[in-house]
Amino acid sequence: MSGGDIAGLIAAGVFALLVLLLAVPILKLGGVFDEVRKSIRSISDGATPLMDEVTATVSTTNQQLKKVDGIASNVSDASANISALSSLVAATLGSPLIKVAAFSYGVRTALSTRRKPSTGRRSR
Repeated sequence: MSGGDIAGLIAAGVFALLVLLLAVPILKLGGVFDEVRKSIRSISDGATPLMDEVTATVSTTNQQLKKVDGIASNVSDASANISALSSLVAATLGSPLIKVAAFSYGVRTALSTRRKPSTGRRSR
């Protein structure tokens, strides 16, 4: 065995030792990847029922919103009808009531001036 053979043997041994030292972190990294895979699988398994519950909740909420929309449209129709009724009552009774009030005010004024002669007037 020559000196070159011994140096090659030492270099091969150092290289094998280096490979073994690097194999330990690589194996630990493989274990970390396994744990990450298990975590992702458990999250996925837990998310599926949660998604189903959210879907059911959204469906129920949409049904309730449809009912509220129907109620809101009925209230809108009722308020329009009440507005039309109040306009009709104001048009039907408002004008005659104003005329009656004006007439009664005129009659009261005329009667009150007739009963009390004014002191500032002179008769002819």
